[in-house]
Amino acid sequence: MNLSDFDIWYRTRYRRTSSSLTTTAFIISDLIAILLSFAWGFFWVRIYGFIVDYDTINARSFITYWPYLPAFIIIFQIHRLYPGVSLAPSEEMRRFFIGSFVAYGGIMMARFIDNNHWDSVNTAFLIAGVFSTLILLTARSVMHWILHKTRLGGIPTVIYGSGKTGKLVVDCLLGSIRTGYVPVCMIDDNPLGEDEYRNIPIIHDFNAGPEIVKRYNIKMAIVAMPSLDAVKLKNLLNTSVSAFRYNVIIPNFYNISSIWMSIRDFSGVLGIDTSNKLKITFNLAIKRFVDISIVVLGGIIILPFLLIAALLVKISSPGPVLYKQKRIGINGNHFYTYKFRSMVINADEVLQKLLESNPQLQTEWEQTHKLQNDPRITGIGKFLRRTSIDEFPQFINILKGEMSLVGPRPIVDAEIIKYGDDYSRVFSVKPGLTGLWQVSGRSNADYLDRVAYDIYYLQSWSVWLDMWIIFKTFGVVIMGKGAY
Repeated sequence: MNLSDFDIWYRTRYRRTSSSLTTTAFIISDLIAILLSFAWGFFWVRIYGFIVDYDTINARSFITYWPYLPAFIIIFQIHRLYPGVSLAPSEEMRRFFIGSFVAYGGIMMARFIDNNHWDSVNTAFLIAGVFSTLILLTARSVMHWILHKTRLGGIPTVIYGSGKTGKLVVDCLLGSIRTGYVPVCMIDDNPLGEDEYRNIPIIHDFNAGPEIVKRYNIKMAIVAMPSLDAVKLKNLLNTSVSAFRYNVIIPNFYNISSIWMSIRDFSGVLGIDTSNKLKITFNLAIKRFVDISIVVLGGIIILPFLLIAALLVKISSPGPVLYKQKRIGINGNHFYTYKFRSMVINADEVLQKLLESNPQLQTEWEQTHKLQNDPRITGIGKFLRRTSIDEFPQFINILKGEMSLVGPRPIVDAEIIKYGDDYSRVFSVKPGLTGLWQVSGRSNADYLDRVAYDIYYLQSWSVWLDMWIIFKTFGVVIMGKGAY
């Protein structure tokens, strides 16, 4: 495709050439979320009238504190939460948490100094601050979805390279709600190549970059040509890519994915730090503390529901309430996981006969070790699995130190071969009740995807990544996505 053809194509589809619309949308969603957190705090102070002067406020009093809103936006801007594109979810959570802590802390401190005492309004702000990060993340997720569905958001981006890596970048940008970049064209120097990929035009002229910037004011370029030699790459950057205000170069080790990579400078020699943070004793202690804290507090809250689930299992079919299965844990050690029984008591025999009589089901079982329409599952078992309530008895495994809240999925011996050379690396940590692959695809992900997600998790671990996965798990469970 030449520039004239691209001009017609571009003007019929794109009219945005900056991140201002995306930034404005996120500011609006953040303002709404902050007001909702105010309302939540004031609501609970009003409900629980244990504060002496609680009568001085009502459920609508939060509206009068709207002048605090600009302070939040300024603090969020300082923490680089705008325009909010291409920001890792766990990093977004970390910045929202710190920003909210600073904002609410400042408000409460200023009011305490001004009034010379702690009042019910400060209590409301304290409660709002506790829940604000979750409310902000939820509002951001909704706004990401709205911008993606309406095609109102996204920064137009030019991709240099139409080979394997260039197409991979396009696939990632088109397939993600959160990246915030929209591929508008690909550029290469192969006149015999294809003219488009996934309806994205390909211009066969490396020199087209400056003209595209001039005509359409596009500011972002991604160079996805990792096999290009150093001399040609330098020439491309100097003559064409430099016309763009922002540009990203995909290196020839792009498949090493980590949101926590950092650059190390060895006296002018570039290095990439991808340390395994779950090998550090202090980090493991923090992870263990978070596991126990959440399991104990969460277990107390949901205990009545677990008792009801146990009763339903008992009366729905004969057999024990809990089912235990031998699984592989950290460093290949075996342990027994606990679940609410969701199958008939002779499930293994039923499965063996089923697989022997149905080659199609045999293939499905070999690929995922799950059956989408499993006849062994009881009526109440389907509900427990769809809502993931059957997994909650694994809190026992977490308290015993056999599992973690977040980690690779615990597997059986027959699945080891599916992990190949990555097996030892993936299971050098405790398996988890939930994990990155579960919130990304759950049962719909094949083993290659699972291994990729698990390795990504090991490379990228942080407390914030765990918190984001736990937060994301609630949404996945509520939607019942991929669970069976």
